[in-house]
Amino acid sequence: IVQQNFRPAFDLFEVGGYDVTTAAAGPADAVHVTLPRSRELAKGLLAQAEKLAGDGLVIIDGAKTDGIDAILKFAKSRVAIDGQMSKAHGKIFWFSAANAFEDCALPEPAVLESGWITQPGVFSADGPDAGSEALVRVLPQSLKGRGADLGGGWGFLTRHLLYLKGVSHVDLVEADHRALACAQLNVTDDRVAFHWADATTWGPPGSLDWVVSNPPFHTSRVPDASLGQDFIRSAARLLKPKGTFVMVANRHLPYETTLSSCFAQVQELDGDNRFKILQADQPISAGKPTRARRR
Repeated sequence: IVQQNFRPAFDLFEVGGYDVTTAAAGPADAVHVTLPRSRELAKGLLAQAEKLAGDGLVIIDGAKTDGIDAILKFAKSRVAIDGQMSKAHGKIFWFSAANAFEDCALPEPAVLESGWITQPGVFSADGPDAGSEALVRVLPQSLKGRGADLGGGWGFLTRHLLYLKGVSHVDLVEADHRALACAQLNVTDDRVAFHWADATTWGPPGSLDWVVSNPPFHTSRVPDASLGQDFIRSAARLLKPKGTFVMVANRHLPYETTLSSCFAQVQELDGDNRFKILQADQPISAGKPTRARRR
């Protein structure tokens, strides 16, 4: 059985014939944990693994850049490590389950001082990230009709989109199952539909009036602009011929060329030395080359 909360990976395991779930249930003779980047989530998974394993074996592996050495040190303070191996930039260790990590269980979604509900391990778990805050300050008041928040996380952008008078429906699309569960607590408006899905493949073409996004730009600690570029292409695919796409990105990320190849008009709405808010209008149909007009 594979436990996986990230939809693209969930789908890959499922296609491969594995029994996949978002919440594994024991018992199991052995439980393997691939270390996530979040320290709190890592400890939570360690506690869950030990509970599922009963008297069995818990195996932890991960990259040094994701904190495997720190987790190994933490585990050694609680249990006897039966073995460990290192290779290249990774490490694996294992121990016999002993109910030593019960106090590390991942907390349920909880309300922050700001009023938002998040959970350790989701993106920007401590509160709205600065890029999204910059975007909501300049959301075009002209957005109306049906639209989507691609990579909507725990719902910050979606709730602000609902403040726009012309917005009649928002599809919040998020690949992280835990983040989506928080979004459903943060946004209770009937105009919103929640989708646990890969934003780069979700939805019927030409169905939306507008799309807004704060796209991810890494799945590890190494920046990867191709993720945001795939979000741009997905937005262009989803939009009606006169549709509008608005996104925020770190200043250094090279998205303008992709935007210009996907939309007839591209402009920078606002920005500073950290972020840029870009608007693109009129998606270009596949197979119809044209040069975008920059404003």
